[in-house]
Amino acid sequence: MNLIEKIIAQHSKYETVKPGDIVDIEIDARAARDFGGPNVVKTMIEKDLALDDPSKTFFTFDTNPTGSDQKYAVNQQVVRVWARNNGVKVYDIDNGIGTHTMINEGIVVPGSTAVTTDSHANILGAIGAFGQGMGDQDIAAAFNRGKVWFKVPESIKLIFKGLAPKNVTAKDIVLNLLNKFGANQLLGYSVELYGELIDQLSLSDRITIASMGTEMGVIILLFPPNDDIIAFAEKASGRKITKLAADDDAIYAQTIEIDATQFVPMVSKPGAPHDTMAIPEDTKIKIDSAFVGSCTNGRIEDMREVARILKGRKVAPGVVLKIVPSTDDVWRQAMEEGLFAIFKDAGALVSNAGCAGCAAGQVGQNGPGEVTISTGNRNFPGKQGKGSVYLSSPASAAASAVAGYITDEYHIPETPLTFHPEEKLAKMEKALHSSASKEKSTAIEGRVWYIKEDNIDTDMIFHNRYLAITDINEMGQYTFDNLKGYEDFAKKAKAGDIVVVTKNFGSGSSRQQAVDCFKSLGVQAIIAESFGAIYERNAINAAFPIMTYQSVDDLQLEDGDLIKVNFETGLITNKTKNKQVKANPFYEVQLEIYQQGGLF
Repeated sequence: MNLIEKIIAQHSKYETVKPGDIVDIEIDARAARDFGGPNVVKTMIEKDLALDDPSKTFFTFDTNPTGSDQKYAVNQQVVRVWARNNGVKVYDIDNGIGTHTMINEGIVVPGSTAVTTDSHANILGAIGAFGQGMGDQDIAAAFNRGKVWFKVPESIKLIFKGLAPKNVTAKDIVLNLLNKFGANQLLGYSVELYGELIDQLSLSDRITIASMGTEMGVIILLFPPNDDIIAFAEKASGRKITKLAADDDAIYAQTIEIDATQFVPMVSKPGAPHDTMAIPEDTKIKIDSAFVGSCTNGRIEDMREVARILKGRKVAPGVVLKIVPSTDDVWRQAMEEGLFAIFKDAGALVSNAGCAGCAAGQVGQNGPGEVTISTGNRNFPGKQGKGSVYLSSPASAAASAVAGYITDEYHIPETPLTFHPEEKLAKMEKALHSSASKEKSTAIEGRVWYIKEDNIDTDMIFHNRYLAITDINEMGQYTFDNLKGYEDFAKKAKAGDIVVVTKNFGSGSSRQQAVDCFKSLGVQAIIAESFGAIYERNAINAAFPIMTYQSVDDLQLEDGDLIKVNFETGLITNKTKNKQVKANPFYEVQLEIYQQGGLF
């Protein structure tokens, strides 16, 4: 077996597993955050669910540690009270990012399994552990049963040839991978990484790369743990760890060789992490702000890199630099090493530990027309505010903050580039103006919405500024209000409508609201060429019908056509044009969950 198969088998009742098997997996660490967590608590109470093992269960308040939003503050307190009454540990607002805490405190070690409402839980692949972001119902099931069901994915083996150039950082490596594979070429695979380049990567480097597996569409990027990782995990956990390795005769869907010597420093262009380019040397893309932090680049090594570049320099006039350590331990270490003094002397803002710019509740947001360079993992439209976001390494973000435009540390000018006041005003004005208990039927009919757009992520479906909403009746009005061209979808949609989309629908965050908003509107089903892995689970567990297809070209679909969909046979019929295609029917477990009205 390969790595993912070994981990799943070791946590199931089976000696071996293979791709496509659906099995119950024992979960070593079961967590929820301050978004998602309140809905988990709500489900536990409403379903009268007992807690399996409080010692393996905890909450992390990392998306809004400032408590700056009243709904978040209320939700955090609801979780605190429930956790207190049930003996569950809360890593509160003074702690930082939960997935980093799992690694740092040895809660998760090589070979472990963990689930949380964080869609970047697959960051745990950095130490050779299996982590998955899941929706509220899945997490409640894990709290209650100690197990969740999971479909064993196929695996791909990446072998890196040679070493990356010295000016290429871990963030550049993953941006080069996104450039090569895009957002869906590796969709749904577990990906293992090998080669001399991989062997020499530090834990921090591995975390940076693993954290962007979600943006690549993979189930997880798995790093076979080396001796250094094993030693770290043994010290953190206080116990002996057996090194995990794939068998010599392990089976992979593909083995791909990658020439690491060709990697270059890169940035992701606004709107999509996979839309990458080499850092331009001739074109000067002016920036208004820079952000350093997130689960991708908020560790002490990242703080040191930024301090090295900022020392003796100033942030360019008119540019704001915001720095957020990933955990309180990193915050304290940076302060003790004198890094904060360097940051402040350069003119940067330093905030308390947490997710920051990747979450709506902390520093790092931007305004209309604002151009930001960020070390985060996502730059979906609206994810980090109303402006445009480029993704980069910490070194490039710091260099750009000093230069006033996007550059790397080797091309910082003596005099920074500044804005003319009228230029900034014109840019801002332009941005502002552009900006059931009985058996259910397995056949439905409805008016179709045909949206021919790949990679519609959960921020486009249900934006993170609405995440504090827990009442499903309030959710529908915000559906697609961040998807260009469909901002008025909620006003035009009718109960009974069916949405047909293309590839990778629902990629991104683990939020259950991105499913429930359609239920709130009365949308009957979503049919896609493929779904984001977390979104697929959330929809199935919520008994919301989803189906996949190979092609719907023969249906000659147009908005408003009347279509009929049969979940058991997979037949889709365009009754308006009398055309029919065969899609993928519900599998047995999906049909069972659908008929019983949800996972519970």
